[in-house]
Amino acid sequence: VTGVIVRHTGTFNVSGLGPRERWMPFTSEQHVLTNRPGFVWNARMALAPGVAVLVHDAYAGGVGTLHPAVLGLFSLTNQHGTGEIARGELMRYMMEAAWYPTALLPSQGTKWDAIDGMSADATMQDGDISMTMRFNFDASGLIESVRAEARAALVDGKLVMMPWEGHMSSYLERAGMRVPLTGEAAWLTPGARKPYWRGTIASAIYAFSG
Repeated sequence: VTGVIVRHTGTFNVSGLGPRERWMPFTSEQHVLTNRPGFVWNARMALAPGVAVLVHDAYAGGVGTLHPAVLGLFSLTNQHGTGEIARGELMRYMMEAAWYPTALLPSQGTKWDAIDGMSADATMQDGDISMTMRFNFDASGLIESVRAEARAALVDGKLVMMPWEGHMSSYLERAGMRVPLTGEAAWLTPGARKPYWRGTIASAIYAFSG
């Protein structure tokens, strides 16, 4: 796979890490390139009739971006740069590679170290950034979850490091590959697991080398 356009539907917990969850529906379109890891994700969430939050999330050239804005005009936050912002977006790319699984092949530069019969650490290098994440597999050998021990979460306007994981499910064949059609992302706080994204692939259009 050299690229993929993925469209999602799902729900997003806009309360963040707060005690009360507030899930809002979203639709999104994501463009991914694999020659050098990169993606652009644009989502729309309806907060109220006539009021939408547009979210732009991206990783390109070793730089990460997170920019949600009401009606696309009034910024709620604007995180952009290298360092932990970029590392967090590369973590997202690696977790979502279950949708474009050839990016995880050793021939594409991903290095694997077995932990046991059901899990392994994958390491991906992009420029000066080296990222290792724990992949857990089900009895059929499919990716069930991906975990990072420390990703930067935005808490009260500040970046706080905490464990983060994604779960995949509902595998079906697409373009000759078995890919998960549903997923969930969550922060692992000291007190509880806090899911914030639940999505389903509505469509995926792949581009292949050769």
